[in-house]
This record gives sequence, structure tokens and C-alpha cells, in this order.
Amino acid sequence: MGETVRYTFRLRPGATAEAALLAEWGRCRWLWNEAVHQQRSGRGPTFCRLSKLLTEARARSSWLREGSQVAQQQMLRTYALALQHSFKVKGRGRPRPKRRKDTLASLEYTTRGFSIRSQRLRLPGGISIPVVWSRELPSDPTSVRIYQDCLGYWYASFVVRRETTPAPDVEGAIGIDWGVTTTATTTDAAYDLPYLGHRKRCAAELAKMQRRMARRRRVKGAPPSNGYLRAKRRAAKRAKRAARQNIHDARVWANKVVDNHATIAVEDFKPRFLARSRMARKAADAAIGAAKRELVDRGLRAGRRVVLVPPAFTTMTCSRCGTRAKHRLGLGVRVFRCDDCGYTACRNRNAAGTILATAERGRAGADDVRHAITSFRDGALVRSEPEIPRLPAMGKR
Repeated sequence: MGETVRYTFRLRPGATAEAALLAEWGRCRWLWNEAVHQQRSGRGPTFCRLSKLLTEARARSSWLREGSQVAQQQMLRTYALALQHSFKVKGRGRPRPKRRKDTLASLEYTTRGFSIRSQRLRLPGGISIPVVWSRELPSDPTSVRIYQDCLGYWYASFVVRRETTPAPDVEGAIGIDWGVTTTATTTDAAYDLPYLGHRKRCAAELAKMQRRMARRRRVKGAPPSNGYLRAKRRAAKRAKRAARQNIHDARVWANKVVDNHATIAVEDFKPRFLARSRMARKAADAAIGAAKRELVDRGLRAGRRVVLVPPAFTTMTCSRCGTRAKHRLGLGVRVFRCDDCGYTACRNRNAAGTILATAERGRAGADDVRHAITSFRDGALVRSEPEIPRLPAMGKR
């Protein structure tokens, strides 16, 4: 049994190699923008048509011929896929032009366009880049993506095939409710994910760098000073460090949950709306989306039953008897009390129990993760990742 995954490594290109990568990115970015122009002018830029245009353009332009045809073809293939998704995926807009000042470099190569020799990554045009091999590749890579992050660091993401061992059989189920004060509240307090506040700890240092940027900002139209660029880079490093800490903590927590539970009921919470509230900064620091992503991905890869339950009315419903409260609970009310059975519990803990009860009382078995199950209250529908579509919440038909 195997799976296709990505292995990412840090690159350390020299000045010549970095200039060559940026020049190649400039050619690929031009091709992307030309494809966007073709689509906006109503010429129907399919991948075949774009490939023919690329062949004609390379015959006319020596500037394009200096670059790798593999990277240029892959850029057009990526554009065609993005255009196809814009028609099929809800909320996905049409591809837009890539501007030089706000778009990071990203190049893709297939096996015809790269090789690994003497522990170095070799690309067309005589480009040889040292790779920081933090681990061994499980198999020969089929493609590689070379990209640059916001700090200017370069990375290589290899697509490889690796063998996997089945996860050990475990018993037990857990319900998870997302929040801001506590990032993840579960039915078992031992598996809670507390709010760690990585961004809050570096807020003072980040504010210092931002004030320095404000003092050294020049008038509009003038090039930025070296002091401004240094302060901007330091501020970006602080923010990226906090983001990496959040992702690391989410992975450790997700592995702990997946290794000890066969059924994982997760609140299908969308934290996007929190960005428009007064809790936006703390919600971003909690990184709910990253934690949810890691949990669902690792649970499915381990073969666990992962069920996404709509969040509607989970806070108002008693996890013990299933009775729904007649009025909504304000955010200031942190203790849930059931008027029917007298059950009292933490607000988030009760919601986690309701989410778990919703998943357990359905008709889906542990081995049938593709079957939509019905809740014990008002026939609410939930879904299991990743096969079945998103279904309506409680009381909404």
C-alpha cells in the first residue's frame, strides 16, 4: 500500500542560480498573463491551443527560447487546470494576471526537466543548486516545484511515492468543538488543544519592526531604502515564525488524536467570518483552520472515520438528552444548563459532546465513511470526508 506525497527541502542557490530562476519565472509569468489575455478576449485558450501558441512564440522570440520548454509547458498546464476549476469549483474565480511586485516565483518541472546528481538539483540551462537534504527520498521523484517564500528563501517540493503501513486498530470516539479561548475543546479534556498565543508573544517585537518601517517609509513613487527593506524582512520573519509554530503544534496534536481514536467527529467550522470581528487577531493566532486541516488530513490518511458536523445549534443542544434550548446562548454564557434533564457542563464541552452524538447516532458504519448520516435531532445531515458533498445544517433544508 502506497501514497503519493510531497517532500519539501530548502534550497541554497547562489547569485547566478537565483538570477537564472528569476529570469525563468519572468518568462513563465509572461506566458500566464498572455493566457489570461487570451481568455478575456474570448479566444477560448485550451491547453492545446496554448501549446501551439507557445511553439510559435518560441520560434519567433529568442528570449523565450533561452528558457526551459518544460517549465513553460507546465505553467500553461497549470493555467488550463485553474481555468477548468473556475467553472467547476464553487467560489473559484477566473485566473488573474500575475503582477511582478506581489507574486512569488513558482516553477514546475517534470522528469524531463530536472535531475539529482551529487546531492544537487540540476535544472535546464546549466543551473545547479545545493539542496539541504533533511531526510531521504523514499523513491525517485516524478516532478518538482521550485518556489520562493515571502522571505526570499527557495524551496524544492518533490512528488514521490512512498509505502505506508496500516494504522493500528484502535477503539473509541472523540468530538471536537473549535473556539478562540481554547482552540479545540474535545469530549476528553486530555486531548484539548489550548490557545498557545505564539503571535501574541512576538507582538511587541513585531510592533517595533512595524514602527521602524513607518519611520523609514518614503514618499509614494520613490524606491524604498535599505533600512525599510531590512525592517520589513525582520517583521516578516517574526510573523512566519509564529505561523510555523502554530502548524507544528497542530500536527503534534492531530497525531495524538488520530493515534488513539477510531471515530473523529469534527465541527465543520469556517473561521473566515472571524476576520471581520473584534476577535480577528486572536482568532488568527489560534489558527483554527490549520488545526482542522491537519486533523482531517491525518485522520483520512490513517483510515479513521472522520465526520464533519455542521456547527448550527450544537451549542444550544444538550449532549445528554438531545433537547434544544429555546433561546440562543450569548458568548458571555460559558456554562450550559439543560432545562429538561438538568445537565450542566462547560459550553464548549457540551458542544463537543453534541457533535460526537450527532456522528455516533447516524446510520453509517465505521467502514462506510462515504455515507451521509442523520443526526438525532431534527434530521440534520452531516458529511464524511472527502467523498460526499457538503450538506445543509440543522433545521435548514
